[in-house]
Amino acid sequence: MTQLTPAYLSDKHAAGLDYADYLASDPSRAPQWQAVHDRLTLSDAQTSLLGSFTRRMKVICLSGTWCGDCVAQGPMFARIAEASPLIDLAWLDRDEHADLSNLVRINAGQRVPTLIFCAEDFELVGYLGDRTLSRYRSIAAKQIGAACQLSGAEVGGDELADTMQDWLDEFERVQLLLRLSPRLRQKHGD
Repeated sequence: MTQLTPAYLSDKHAAGLDYADYLASDPSRAPQWQAVHDRLTLSDAQTSLLGSFTRRMKVICLSGTWCGDCVAQGPMFARIAEASPLIDLAWLDRDEHADLSNLVRINAGQRVPTLIFCAEDFELVGYLGDRTLSRYRSIAAKQIGAACQLSGAEVGGDELADTMQDWLDEFERVQLLLRLSPRLRQKHGD
């Protein structure tokens, strides 16, 4: 049985594409992705945060160019990775890599997008997909409506910015986990 070992994750990461090549694999859908990418900007504080990262992280994005959630969120991952030379992001098509997708099922489904976060040596740190809390709140507010009170914070006014912040928070969480890891601190002498 296949497991999420460092060797397996390293092989999957190596099979991945960079963002431009991933979009080029489906030219008919690339303009949708590019339109979202062009709308996204990082604040000075967000750029500074990403620039402060000290641990390299390997990230695999399971995605589908056809997926609406991927179109909405995938460009966010690209912007985040563009702002930090320590984020090595590789894109894999979920259907072409069903073996990996089956290993990171969420609620019994092959969800996309799913980010798989690894340390520099491909030790698994964790994975998260398909939507962030802000995105779920927004969808719930639209689908459930006023008849059902939503728990938690109110739905924000700028779903795109709120979702981007959610993903940035996850990248920061992983960075802090890597930075505070006794194993990696011993390895790097810090």
